[in-house]
Amino acid sequence: MNPSDELSSKSQYNINETSLLAGLRAGNQGAYEVLVRTYSGRLFAVTRRLLRTEEDAKDAVQDAFLSAFRALHTFEEGALLSTWLHRIAVNAALMKLRTRRRKPEDSIEDLLPKYTEDGHREDGHSGNPTKPWKEPEALLERQETRAMVRECIERLPENYRTVLLLRDIEELDTEEAAQLIGISPNAVKIRLHRARQALRTLLDPHFREENS
Repeated sequence: MNPSDELSSKSQYNINETSLLAGLRAGNQGAYEVLVRTYSGRLFAVTRRLLRTEEDAKDAVQDAFLSAFRALHTFEEGALLSTWLHRIAVNAALMKLRTRRRKPEDSIEDLLPKYTEDGHREDGHSGNPTKPWKEPEALLERQETRAMVRECIERLPENYRTVLLLRDIEELDTEEAAQLIGISPNAVKIRLHRARQALRTLLDPHFREENS
């Protein structure tokens, strides 16, 4: 069996990355088709989380594959192809975000927690002290709660939403997120802290309502 036949017979759920990479570097058309068929779905999931529309997310996936094809010579042996593609997709989505940013960035100040004069935290809407969340892990297992969390993340200003997604959802480390965004690691930490605070403010009424 030649490499083309071997790659064509592979299930998209059982890919031998070593064989696939060898086919790609040899310019094997079947390898390119397998790569796209196997990873396009998961790369779209990544870009869709970062971008506002499906059209932009699909464009970012195409850009990611083109970048990957051109950068095959930089892929390091021993690394996971899936991880490498994930990073390229994230970068493609961020590049798309930069081209779409035309309006001024919204302020996050109104979403940050408020405090009373004696130092107690207030609810951003009612002015009453916040109540503790009960069993948040159990709440997050519910599909409707996960959808509500996604909606609240969408309400964050773009700069803060992006950092939150890169660090807490895509699980990039601080240094890598900083490099991709083009800001300092300390700026990433500050934005992440404020994004988490703002998200907590947005989620608090919903989670307390669930537990009232």
